[in-house]
Amino acid sequence: MVDVQKQADAVTRELRTEDADGHQAHVQTLAQEYPSGIDDVWEAVTAGERIARWFLPVSGDLRLGGRYQLERNAGGEVLECRAPSRGEAGYRVTWEYGGSVSWLAVRLTALGDERTRLELEHTARTADVPAQMWNMFGPGATGVGWDQALLGLALHLGALEGSVTPADAAEWQLSDEGRSFTRRVADRWAAAHIAAGADAEVARRAAEATYGFYTGQE
Repeated sequence: MVDVQKQADAVTRELRTEDADGHQAHVQTLAQEYPSGIDDVWEAVTAGERIARWFLPVSGDLRLGGRYQLERNAGGEVLECRAPSRGEAGYRVTWEYGGSVSWLAVRLTALGDERTRLELEHTARTADVPAQMWNMFGPGATGVGWDQALLGLALHLGALEGSVTPADAAEWQLSDEGRSFTRRVADRWAAAHIAAGADAEVARRAAEATYGFYTGQE
């Protein structure tokens, strides 16, 4: 059993619109604290063998300037890479999928010897996000996917009890427990959407559509 309520509550979520190199962009941010030191969390999010244990198998050159490819998912280029130093670390990559390019940044902050805060930021140019997709699903379309990734990392690092391996993830997602998790995080993204200025009813409908998409109902 996985405490899906605990995980939903453990993540903070924010949506904002800002200028990115002269282009308007949607910026989604998720953050969570993990009961592991910064060196261990850094290895978990940068070493191919560790990434495959909680997210997806990854190939390529996982160094500054190298290119990576996640199995049946996005690939891209490593734009920045800062190994742990003075309690901070981070990297930034392009996120290339389906013919579009967005940007992913991961930042780590040590909160003590055995506690680390991870912040994940996904930036996509507004013009590159199909209007029909955004109007139907809102930020949950990608936000729920990132919540699933942080759930995997939380299980991997011991922030949650239970086990959902990448191989089991698709089946778990359609289980009662998986649907309960999707329901909760889709609603949390609706709240972030409203906080960013969206109409409450528009955000609610988008959350329903997102929940239906991720649970195979739509």
